[in-house]
Amino acid sequence: MLDAKHKSSYSNRMNKLTHEKRAQILHLLVEGNSMRATARIADVAFNSVAKFFIDTARVCAEYQDRTFRELSCKKLQLDEIWSFVYSKAKNVPQGMEGQAGDIWTWVAIDADTKLVPSWRIGDRGGDIAKEFVADLASRLANRVQITTDGHKAYLEAVEGAFGNEVDYAMLVKLYGEVVEGQKRYSPAECVGIKKTKIAGNPDLCCTSTSFVERQNLTMRMSIRRFTRLTNAFSKKIENHAHSVALHYMHYNFCRIHKTLRQTPAMAAGVSANLWSINDIVELVENWEKEQHKAKWGY
Repeated sequence: MLDAKHKSSYSNRMNKLTHEKRAQILHLLVEGNSMRATARIADVAFNSVAKFFIDTARVCAEYQDRTFRELSCKKLQLDEIWSFVYSKAKNVPQGMEGQAGDIWTWVAIDADTKLVPSWRIGDRGGDIAKEFVADLASRLANRVQITTDGHKAYLEAVEGAFGNEVDYAMLVKLYGEVVEGQKRYSPAECVGIKKTKIAGNPDLCCTSTSFVERQNLTMRMSIRRFTRLTNAFSKKIENHAHSVALHYMHYNFCRIHKTLRQTPAMAAGVSANLWSINDIVELVENWEKEQHKAKWGY
C-alpha cells in the first residue's frame, strides 16, 4: 500500500506535470543541475524531465530565432567553446563519426547589451564558421564592428557574410612557454596581445574578446553538460544543442545582468519586460495547445 506522500508522488509521475512542477524543473535545469538530479529533487520520473526539457528547448530555440531580427547591435565579439558528446575524440566508436567526439559551440555576444543573438553547434571547421556568421549577419539591422580571435576560419566566414559592410578586427593573444610540470588545465601566461585590422575601419580601442570569453565561463557554470572531468557530458548531439538553446533563453530574457541592471533582451530592446521562469513555462504550454489544436482540431 502507498501512503499519501507516495500516492502524490506516483500521481505526479503518471499524470501531466503541473505548471508549478514544470517551473521547478526548469529552474533546476537552468541553474546547472543535471537531468537526473533534477528528477530526484523535483520527485518526478526522469523521462518526464527529459521530455519537458526537449520540448522547452525546441520552443526556446524557435522563439529566439524568430525574435532576434533587425537587431541594432554595434560591437560584437565572436568565439567558440569546446566540449564533447558521447566520448572524447580518441574514443569515438566506429560508425558514430560526426555524432560523437569534439563539439564546438560558436557564440556571438553584443558588447553593449550583452545579448547573445546567435550561436551554432558543430565542429571547428570553415563550413560551420560560415553558417554561424551568415546567421548572425541575417539578424542585424546596421553595420557593426566585429572582433574575433585568430582562428583562420573567421576570415572567409566574415568576408562571405558581410563583404565590405563590416568593421572587422582580430585580437590574438600571445602566450609564454608552458612551465614544466604545470597542471593540464592551467593556462599558459598571457604575455601580450596583437590587434589587427582585417576589414573596414574598426576602432582598435574597442577591439576585445573579454565579454565573449566571460560568456564561455557562464556556459560552463550554468550548463551541466559543459562541466569538465565529470560524466555529465551530453550523450546525444541533439540534447547538447537543446541545452544551449534553453540556457540562452534564460540568459537573454530572465537573468538580470549585474552591470546593466536589466536583462540583455531588455537592454537590446527585444523585450519590454523582465521574464520569469513561469513565462517560459507559459510559452511552452501555449505551444502545446497549438500542437493539440493542429492535431485534433480543438
